Amino acid sequence: MAFTDRVERTPAIKFAFAIFIAALLAIPLLTVYALNYDRQSQSETARNSIAEGWGGPQVIAGPLLVIPYQADATETVTEGGRQVTRVNRVWRELRIAPDIADIRSTLSPERRQRSIYEAVVYAAKTSGRARFALPADLARYGVTADALSYDRAELRFGLSDARGLYGPPPSVSVDGARRLLQPGKGPEATGGSGFFAALDATPLRERAVTVDFTYDFRGNASLTLAPLAGDTRWTVTSPWRHPSFQGGFLPTERRIGDDGFSASWRVGNLALGRSLVDSDAPAAVSADRSGYVAGGAVGDHQAGVTLVSPVDLYSQVNRSVKYGFLFIGFTFMAFLMFDIVGGVRVSAIEYLLVGTGLVLFFVMLLAFAEVIGFTAAYLVAGGAIVALLTAYSAAVLKSRRRAGFIAGLLIALYAVLYVLLSLEAYSLLIGSLLLFAALASVMYLTRDLEWGGRPAAPPTDA
Repeated sequence: MAFTDRVERTPAIKFAFAIFIAALLAIPLLTVYALNYDRQSQSETARNSIAEGWGGPQVIAGPLLVIPYQADATETVTEGGRQVTRVNRVWRELRIAPDIADIRSTLSPERRQRSIYEAVVYAAKTSGRARFALPADLARYGVTADALSYDRAELRFGLSDARGLYGPPPSVSVDGARRLLQPGKGPEATGGSGFFAALDATPLRERAVTVDFTYDFRGNASLTLAPLAGDTRWTVTSPWRHPSFQGGFLPTERRIGDDGFSASWRVGNLALGRSLVDSDAPAAVSADRSGYVAGGAVGDHQAGVTLVSPVDLYSQVNRSVKYGFLFIGFTFMAFLMFDIVGGVRVSAIEYLLVGTGLVLFFVMLLAFAEVIGFTAAYLVAGGAIVALLTAYSAAVLKSRRRAGFIAGLLIALYAVLYVLLSLEAYSLLIGSLLLFAALASVMYLTRDLEWGGRPAAPPTDA
């Protein structure tokens, strides 16, 4: 029994016990991390469910003028053991992008909720004008102007989730004459989803053709443009105050204020790395394969804007859990100093209970944040844990003054953590300074401590 008491009073052994228990608490911390990930996945599923039928993250493209033509295709087959070459007459498509396209989109966002989950959806009004011209050097693309079937031309528009079309039917006019629209045949940038209009493009042989269009659609989270024209100008306005601009092209002009944002892009086909004219002939390169990504993802040759929530509570909780060891380390160090310097016995069970309370903070933070928001949840969870551990420390440390020190330490830690979460760019700097201050304090307080045995007696003056 005496041996046990001696071992328990050894500062090095107590220090090792504190480290061991702190390491054990990594298991519940990782569990909280996994719980946050699971709740985030449930939130994503709920948001997708809320937006179902409304329209997904939208990608728009076009207009694109497609004119069919007939060409000879050579085919080699084996007949009777001999190689036979045949020449067949096949239909191909000549795709012409506009030399100028001016597009304007207005986003009207809306928050939609189901239970404790929320999704940001929007209604978009898009209108624009495009000008098409037949290139003078058409023969270099392997086709002549006389070979084109102008009366079978089509104007194609892309919308990645055509279910989002709503309100008045889309309107497309060619030189002032309105055209009847049909579903499908969107550019490859939108996965073939969209709508098209049949027209007689014979006037294109003599002059440029102007196309005016307007259509309304719904979507959620983001809107992306896959530019095709020789000079694409895209303007987006919205009352949403938290946009995130993404893609290979960022706005040339943008303004963000309390009344929302406006942004303008200008992209040329030289930046896209593609010609204004191509065909679906085997030797040709598709006009729609210049890095475009359908389905809402923003590719290198696209421009997009995302309506982000000002506070992503799961991301905030995730980052706060990563600082869990900082909380445990500082608090355990305070108890250890009271133990080996102040002479107050702190058992392994008491370390474990205090550590459990510190881990419980992150569980409460996640639970309350889903209901009342991150900041309010932080105050509620932090206040509850500070009150609990202060009361428990008063009993463990046999002193209200020492418990007050623990309360002050916890309040300071929670305040610093909130600052770290707000100032992500300086979190490493602040965290390293805190660790340096903690190490310096421990080194100072234990400078005369005999780690292998009982604390050394203070020196006496000669």
